[in-house]
Amino acid sequence: MSGLRQRVLTAIVLATALLVVLLALPSVVTTFFVVLIVTCGAWEWSAFLYSERRRPRLAYVVLVVLGLYATWQYSSSPDAFTLLLEVAAVWWIVALGWIMLAPSQGGSVVSAIAGLLVLVPAGVALIRLRIEDNGAWLLLFSLFVIMAADVGAYFAGHRFGRTKLAPKVSPGKSWEGVIAGIIASIIVAIIGASLLDWPVVPVMGLAASAAAFSVVGDLMESLMKRRSGLKDSGQLFPGHGGVLDRFDSLSAGIPIFVLGLTKTGALA
Repeated sequence: MSGLRQRVLTAIVLATALLVVLLALPSVVTTFFVVLIVTCGAWEWSAFLYSERRRPRLAYVVLVVLGLYATWQYSSSPDAFTLLLEVAAVWWIVALGWIMLAPSQGGSVVSAIAGLLVLVPAGVALIRLRIEDNGAWLLLFSLFVIMAADVGAYFAGHRFGRTKLAPKVSPGKSWEGVIAGIIASIIVAIIGASLLDWPVVPVMGLAASAAAFSVVGDLMESLMKRRSGLKDSGQLFPGHGGVLDRFDSLSAGIPIFVLGLTKTGALA
């Protein structure tokens, strides 16, 4: 089976499972899967820190899960949740500077903290979005906005990519792919905003911002893999890699998009 065919088939299976979980099952099932994804992501991230040292890796997973629970409890009020998303936005701006200006800097402690900031805010945002009124559709729309950026960047980058985005971190990514991904997200945003009866222009801007930040999430994982000598974060999804290889864009894009929705009043 060719790499592209395997990648497409896996994507179809994952998309089908996503639709079933969000539209046919209660919200608690989504919460379970988000916690599972964050847990698996923490395990994969721990390989960037400790390689084959099993006990420290398990300890890191426990730390991330406890961080997820504590942050969930803290963010129970709208103001606290907004503050969490703002902290995540600041982190991703700092992460961009790290990736572009000093990718070789930072030891295991910094990388461990980065893992917490990558996994926890996004996990909380996904769960809180699902329990909103009409949460299944809100979450599906938000996910599609970010996923569209991934799909657009992948295919346009392979077909038209010439100008390297960050060759020292991820040689395969191009500015052409980034631009195509942002356009794809905007198209999804126009459709979604029309269906949800939201003002189209602000949502287009949010989608463009979230798509741009999703690239930073992708680059952050690429940086960690490059520093640790790993090609993929795992082998769970044929043609795609591990959980982090699918979650990296969402980890940055979802907090930014949800923050924008709260600021515009789309979310209470």
